[in-house]
Amino acid sequence: MKRRLLATAAALLLIGGVAGTAAADAPAGQPVRPAAASVEVPSGVSAGVAVFDRQTGTFTEQLNVSTRFRSASIVKVLMALDYLWNRGPGYVVPPSDRAWLEPMLRSSKDSAADTYWSDNGGTAIITRMVSRLGLKDTAVPPTGYEGFWGYTALSARDTVTIYRYLLDSAPAPVRDFVMGNLRQSTRCASDRFDQHFGVAGAFQKPWAVKQGWAGSSYEQGTCGTPGTATTNATGTAGQAPAAAADVDLTRPALHSTGTVGANDRSIVAVLTLHPVGTSYGKAYTDIGRLTRSLNVPGATRPAGWWYGTWSDHVNVRPDPSTGNAPITQLPAGVEVLVGCQAKGQVVNVPPYTNEWWAYLPQYNGWISNIYINSPDNKMPDVKDC
Repeated sequence: MKRRLLATAAALLLIGGVAGTAAADAPAGQPVRPAAASVEVPSGVSAGVAVFDRQTGTFTEQLNVSTRFRSASIVKVLMALDYLWNRGPGYVVPPSDRAWLEPMLRSSKDSAADTYWSDNGGTAIITRMVSRLGLKDTAVPPTGYEGFWGYTALSARDTVTIYRYLLDSAPAPVRDFVMGNLRQSTRCASDRFDQHFGVAGAFQKPWAVKQGWAGSSYEQGTCGTPGTATTNATGTAGQAPAAAADVDLTRPALHSTGTVGANDRSIVAVLTLHPVGTSYGKAYTDIGRLTRSLNVPGATRPAGWWYGTWSDHVNVRPDPSTGNAPITQLPAGVEVLVGCQAKGQVVNVPPYTNEWWAYLPQYNGWISNIYINSPDNKMPDVKDC
C-alpha cells in the first residue's frame, strides 16, 4: 500500500538534492541552487557562525561571530590545551592520561572533563587559556555556576582562534595529539548521543570535529550499545572572575566545530540555540541544514538525498532485514542522507507495509522505507542500490 505522510512528521519536510556540489539542498526533483555566501538559519534557531579559509586567510561566512553561547563540550578542547601547555619539550602524554584525554576529545566523555576541571582550578583553566590565546569573548561560567564547565561562554570567532592556534602556532606534538583525536570522533558519544551532526554530517572526510550539546529537552541518547548518560554537573566551585552575564543558559544548545578539507583548509564554527522543548532529532536536523548551506572551501559533500524520518528509536540494520541486531538507533525524527534503496524484508507497522529499504551511507546501514517521509513506498528520486 502507498504510505501517506504522517501528520506527526509533517514539520520535517522532505529535503532532496544530490550532494557533491557546493550547494544548499533543494527539494526533490528541483535544480540544486548554487552556494551562496550567506548562512541559512532555520526558523526559531539562533546561531553564531564563522568559516575561515586558511588557504586565502579570509572568512567566507560570518554571522553573529562575537555572540556568546554556553560552550557545552566545546570547552573540552581548551581543557586539553591547558593540560598540554607546559608539557614540553617532548609533550609526552603518558598512557594513564591518554585513557581519559582521548575519550574526552573523541567521544566527549564528561567524567574526564569533570575530573580535570575539579583538579586543575575550574574557572582558572578558562582564565589561563583566555590569556594565552588572546580570546576576546570567552568567559568563565556565571557566578553560582562555577562548577559547570559547560557554561563557559564561547563565540564563533574565538572558536576559530582556538583552531588557528592549534593548526598554525601550537607545537607539532600538541597539534598532532589534539587534531589527531578530533579526526577520530566517534559517532556515538559516551552518553549515547549521536554526535555526527553539523560538520560531520554535511561534509565527507577529511574532517576533524568537536561537538557540543546541552538541553533538558534532549531525550536520552540511544546511539550504539546501552550505556550511562552523564551530566555537566561537577567541578570546582569557588570565587570566579568576571563572567558573561549575557549567555543564554535556558535554550537547548547544539554546536559543531572543527576543520574540513585536505590540510584542514577550512575552520568551521557553528554554535546554535533552539527553542525550549526542541527534541534532539529536530535540533540535529536544523544544524545539519544550516551547515549544508555554508560556503566551505575545500569541502566535499556526500552524494545522496536528504529525507526526514518519523518515529523514535528507529533501528539502523546491517542489511535490509530485521534478522540481525541493529547497528545503532536514529535520533527521533532526524533527517538522514539516503544513498540508494533496495527491496528487502517486508516490514509491517500497522497500518503500513513496505518491502523497500533505504541505505544510509553515513551509518553504513539500512532502515525500512516505512520510516522515511515519502508519499510512496519507494522514494521517487532515489536510485536503486
